[in-house]
Amino acid sequence: FIMKFASLTLTAAVSTCFVSVQGFSPAASFSARASSALQSTVEAPQERVAPGAGWEPEWEGREGKSPDEFLNSDMSRPDLSGMWECPLTRWDSEGIDVVKAQREAKKMPHCPLELKASPAMNAQGIDYFSKNKKKIRADLLKYGAIWLRGFDLMQDVNGFRDMHEALGLDPCLDPLHSSGLRKFASERDALYEEVNKPSLRGHYIGLHCESTAKRTAAYAAFVCFQRATEGGGRFIVADGAAILAEMDTKVLQKLYDRKIRISVSNLDIPPALPGFIKEGIKGAVDKAVAPKFDMDLEMIYESDGKPGRLQAVETAESPINRHPVTGLPVWFNNAHNHARKLRDRRPCGVPEVGMTEVFYADTMEPLSLEDCAEIKRASEKHITALPMEPGDVLLVDNYRALHGRDVFNGDRFHAVSWFTWDDNEEWRGEERRILEKNGLNKAINSMMDWLPKDFESNQS
Repeated sequence: FIMKFASLTLTAAVSTCFVSVQGFSPAASFSARASSALQSTVEAPQERVAPGAGWEPEWEGREGKSPDEFLNSDMSRPDLSGMWECPLTRWDSEGIDVVKAQREAKKMPHCPLELKASPAMNAQGIDYFSKNKKKIRADLLKYGAIWLRGFDLMQDVNGFRDMHEALGLDPCLDPLHSSGLRKFASERDALYEEVNKPSLRGHYIGLHCESTAKRTAAYAAFVCFQRATEGGGRFIVADGAAILAEMDTKVLQKLYDRKIRISVSNLDIPPALPGFIKEGIKGAVDKAVAPKFDMDLEMIYESDGKPGRLQAVETAESPINRHPVTGLPVWFNNAHNHARKLRDRRPCGVPEVGMTEVFYADTMEPLSLEDCAEIKRASEKHITALPMEPGDVLLVDNYRALHGRDVFNGDRFHAVSWFTWDDNEEWRGEERRILEKNGLNKAINSMMDWLPKDFESNQS
């Protein structure tokens, strides 16, 4: 019974927590939603406030196709379901001069770059992307993300595939394919559904790289087929270089020196249980469950101070990493999304079993309220909250830009494809899709919508 309970709990936990060319001019101040500071208390505030953004472009009101149309895959095309495994994370984080890195990061252009379709560009269809492949790929490296806005081609799965194939992008699995956070929208087209589930539409997804300490997709293409029917659902993106340049140098140096660790799930065991039983549960989860999630996890009791709580914690990682191609040091971590003190102060639809936390790696103490406040300030100042509409695509360099999603109402359908290194076989690796992962992915997805979402927290 204990083994079955631990397996189900950890499975549920990991599945819920992972979740004309012109540049934008960052706004000088946040919207009103972001004005509330973190409270200097160990308890979460009564009101949860969705973060604001440094820049919020206006909606254009474009209409799209129906689900029967935008998900109608061309069965005559090759099946991409045997795609590459997500590549291993490229770490190059030693010996970074934080002050110098901040100076370098300040020189970077604003992210994302907007590429707005003109009638002439739309008339070219797929040829536009074939002819401009070199420039678009170069701009993706330069800016970190490109907002392809108003293109008719990408309003359905076939046009979206035309676009990324014309750009020479090579699909791979989600870094956490087995976690079940995303099911396939069109498996044969290597297209995952984004977090559109009704049970999670009231959950704000903070800034994160699509990355674990072990695996990171090189690039991503997020597509909108249907905007939220009753409002909200902006896609958020921010430049890891801009966040690094913005952050208080003392806080940044502290985090870099101490490194961070992230817990991805909680299993609450009765504290009164004998030690040998608790250790047996820990060993069973560690050996039989955690390896299925393709992450380097350590099972640790009571890291967040709650008696009896067993947490699955990632290995230590640097919050700063050099870009594998450019060598530019950037803010490369998921603290804005996973820090408990931030999650407890914004809309959150994740059950307690899947609540995450970020720790200083050297002491396993949760990040302080003051450090979380600085991560929040520096990150949210550089958020662009995109009003993505049918056919819009955001191309993302996953080692440079971070992304997330605001809350929404009604129905929404966004999707994403992940891509490996198409020009470096060594970095890509030779591993193709591990088929047994897919069964676990489907099983987890089948139970996502009945997981409890309402909970009380006093952990922050």
